[in-house]
Amino acid sequence: MSVLWQRVLAPLSRVPEGLHTAFVLAQRGVVRPMRPDKLLRIGRAWRHWGVTPPLGFAVGAVRHPDRPAVIDERGALSYAELEQRTSRLANGLRRRVTPGTRIGVLCRNHHGPVETVLAAAKLGVDVVLLNTGLSGRQVADVIAEQQVSVLVLDAEFRAQLPELPTEVDQVLAWTDGTTRHDTLEHLIATSSPRRPTRPRRHARMIVLTSGTTGTPKGARRPDPPSLSPAASVLSRIPLDSGERMLISAPLFHTWGLAAFQLAAVLGATLVLRRKFDPEEALACVQRHRCTAMFAVPVMLQRILDLPEEVRARYDHSSLRIVASSGSALPADLATRFQRTFGPVLHNLYGSTEVSWVSIATPQDLRAAPGTAGRPPRGTRVRILAEDGSPVERGETGRIFAGNAMLFDGYTNGGRREVRDGLMSTGDLGRIDAAGRLFVVGREDDMIVSGGENVYPKETEDAIARLPEVAEVAVIGVDDQDFGQRLAAFVVLRPGQELDAEQVRDRVRDQLPKFALPRHVVFLDELPRNATGKVVPRELRERLAT
Repeated sequence: MSVLWQRVLAPLSRVPEGLHTAFVLAQRGVVRPMRPDKLLRIGRAWRHWGVTPPLGFAVGAVRHPDRPAVIDERGALSYAELEQRTSRLANGLRRRVTPGTRIGVLCRNHHGPVETVLAAAKLGVDVVLLNTGLSGRQVADVIAEQQVSVLVLDAEFRAQLPELPTEVDQVLAWTDGTTRHDTLEHLIATSSPRRPTRPRRHARMIVLTSGTTGTPKGARRPDPPSLSPAASVLSRIPLDSGERMLISAPLFHTWGLAAFQLAAVLGATLVLRRKFDPEEALACVQRHRCTAMFAVPVMLQRILDLPEEVRARYDHSSLRIVASSGSALPADLATRFQRTFGPVLHNLYGSTEVSWVSIATPQDLRAAPGTAGRPPRGTRVRILAEDGSPVERGETGRIFAGNAMLFDGYTNGGRREVRDGLMSTGDLGRIDAAGRLFVVGREDDMIVSGGENVYPKETEDAIARLPEVAEVAVIGVDDQDFGQRLAAFVVLRPGQELDAEQVRDRVRDQLPKFALPRHVVFLDELPRNATGKVVPRELRERLAT
């Protein structure tokens, strides 16, 4: 950010929240003059829907009805078309949803899950966003626990669900060829186009925690109290009205869902592909002149892993914002990505439970590539010791955060630890002299080796900087002599060679002795879940073999 803009924006930290929100939304082009008749129609939509996803797309249907709302492999749907189709779908689903139950969504990225979420919100029915990487048994367990009576799913997943209760009504969202089963398209084509009556309650979206161990828990996402949460994020990630946003992060994940919600505020176009392919992502940017991309770090790694001559085939000059979240962004990856694509990378640190905590701008990542950035307006972050007292600046402690979008709790009744209105993220971190946050790892990742506290991420970052290394994951394992020691799992770049002792020798001068990995295991690829997070359990299994 230029010095001039710093001087312009500095006084905004002292203005009331409403004025700050109005300023940011005007700066981003969301708030601007329009005809009185459109203002009247928007006012009626606000009274009908409140601050919910249907409102954003209803506003889009008034302001720019012909603008594409969603583009996927099967073409484009305009804002006007999406508004009518989701009203039809809501009317079609109404007679299928049992009172007190929920709608489940098991879909890849395409218009189907977008329309289902909007239709359910128009009915006031909660939606459970299911991870496409779950096993059939896990899906059945989640459906039973979350009281799902209607499951909207892609046809490819039907064969994986033999244990699904027969009373669960299945509706196919994406099919290849003809089918005898009910589909979203059939419901839309055969249902009334009348706008549904105002729901008695606001629907909640239930996102499954994307942890790497155990059965995922359902987390109730809150209703935004106003447009202030969106303005808070937009003050650090300067997305503009009418962006064309390639959403590579899964829509069932908190990060993909955040992109969907921001698109509703911005009147943006969602560009979706069912499966991520790094070259296809670049082709999409060129084909649709995408101005923004939402991804998880491993996707950015896959793009950089493409041969330079492949990347050079595609024009990505339209891309001015690449927003990354969902897992830790390695410092070396941040540096290499901006060296290749320019100062476009933004890194949001958050979780399903706390939403966002901090956001790093391209300037932050250039100055300190490993940083998670700074908290945006309206967000408080504290680093606390085990007893709840604040630690000194620069010291490592537990990260607590507070904002307007803390989750409402797990659907099983569980909650996160809260201190003075701030919720634990479950991570350890520190804040440097410039006020930038650094995340050093999960609380349960820290190990004690020979009496010393060891954070695997420090070792992970040191190994990742080796030019021969494509990816690395470091975890703690039991050790008879030291209690615990580190094990590093390394993926080498094509044509590169290293052995375990060379890895240790190359990072020895960067790490204390107790942070050197005792085990170094070379893999063809790291085991990851559907949201790109490494699965430690599978790494331990590979070490045991």
